[in-house]
Amino acid sequence: MTGRLQLPAADVRRARALAAQAGRPIVDLAQQHTTVSVERATLRLAGLEGADADGIPWVNRLADAVAADLHTDGGLAHGVSLPVWDALVRGEADDLSALAQKAGAGSVRFRLPEGKDRSRAREAALGAVGAGIARVDGRRHEREQMIDRIGDAPSKPWIYLIVATGDIYEDIPQAQAAAREGADVIAVIRSTGQSLLDYVPEGATREGFAGTYATQENFRLMRAALDETSRELGRYVRLTNYASGLCMPEIAVLAGLERLDMMLNDSMYGILFRDINPVRTFVDQRFSRQVHARAGIIINTGEDNYLTTADAVDAAHTVTTSQLLNEYFAKEAGLEDWQLGLGHAFEIDPQVPDSLRLELAHAMLARDLFPDAPLKWMPPTRHMTGDVFRGYLLDGFFNLVGALTGQGILLVGMMTEAVVTPWLSDRDLALQNVRYVMNAAGNLHEDFRPAPDGFIAGRARAVLGESIELLEKVIGHPDGLLDAIADGTFGLMKRPADRGRGLDGVSKKSDLYLNPATELLEGAS
Repeated sequence: MTGRLQLPAADVRRARALAAQAGRPIVDLAQQHTTVSVERATLRLAGLEGADADGIPWVNRLADAVAADLHTDGGLAHGVSLPVWDALVRGEADDLSALAQKAGAGSVRFRLPEGKDRSRAREAALGAVGAGIARVDGRRHEREQMIDRIGDAPSKPWIYLIVATGDIYEDIPQAQAAAREGADVIAVIRSTGQSLLDYVPEGATREGFAGTYATQENFRLMRAALDETSRELGRYVRLTNYASGLCMPEIAVLAGLERLDMMLNDSMYGILFRDINPVRTFVDQRFSRQVHARAGIIINTGEDNYLTTADAVDAAHTVTTSQLLNEYFAKEAGLEDWQLGLGHAFEIDPQVPDSLRLELAHAMLARDLFPDAPLKWMPPTRHMTGDVFRGYLLDGFFNLVGALTGQGILLVGMMTEAVVTPWLSDRDLALQNVRYVMNAAGNLHEDFRPAPDGFIAGRARAVLGESIELLEKVIGHPDGLLDAIADGTFGLMKRPADRGRGLDGVSKKSDLYLNPATELLEGAS
């Protein structure tokens, strides 16, 4: 038996084995393909920054020029690295920035080098990208040194609060104030629609909608501000953003270069809720998670989103199934247990009889299945009605379940959730709710043991059994997980593998394909 719920160990082993069986073909698919964003991320690791006068990043201009010159399947079947560093070795430009500008002006032509030219281009590419990975290593070391020097968050779960006004210069003082009021993790959510942009904006931004644009400069500004506040408070304050959407790999690289600590990173969110092509985003996810593994970044996954469209009781097993798949994909990419912020949520209709017991069962199931992962526990949103008193009480129940089940990351619930953008006073009240429950509960999870033959344990075993059945069904599809996604298995959204945004940015790798970032990241794993 496993954990406080006494789950049958054979069932747990079976579930993980099935998740690996379902996930392996997706990994094979990712290894056989590249995307335009993977190639642009490689150029970013090599140090290419900036944008042209129209705001189009130079990495886009350079990758597009290579694809146009080589006329390969999807444009990038050979990757950008060999053509780009061949041009540099041939003296077409002094550096990447100059080469990108020449490429944008149409004054340089790219080729696929052979023989000694190929060897020279490969070595030059490995050196340039290796320097970028060394920068990521250095930022990870900075984080570790800073935590050793000033201290970490004093307790778990880490309190996670969203700050995103659209204006990075307004976000900063709000984030610092939230940290002073007890937040351990500051999340800067992205501007509406950024996940659908096939480029990463440049510079500091002040015009986001329901969020602030994810840019390298915005990352830098917020990280510097939270470092200042961390020193003031004597505890390290973590920063998170979103590595998802069409630029998932690039944003992962920027997060590593600017020392972010957590990133929302889950292909299923983009597939289901942003209609991004499944192949595109599975390829992008694997590369981005390899970067996160190297950078020491904790990923957050998006299983909680399924319950915003599907019933939280009927679809509970889809959350567990997705968590098992995400664990497999993450570990295959090199992430360790302490980096797996697997998501789940308190989204059962409060009118359902025994709703609190059901929430406990689902939360404890996740905790027992993934005992070493810093699970990300999400607050009620779907059944918040605008009654702030009821909402505040519901958030208190959510916080109590988090305390009882030993969650690792607790997103602060707002009494005005889904009604208005929260006022600062709403955030303050929400943090008071968290502090009261956590202080009063203490280490209550050490004392809470459901009866082995009781309602909670029985419900958890039933959900695990349904997850096993679903994984068996997924494996039974001709195209496995891709067919299951196309059928609407997760979140009731049907997303075929041959449709969706970004499909034109996917290329099947040729026999001559080279990516120095992949070589270096996989060589270290």
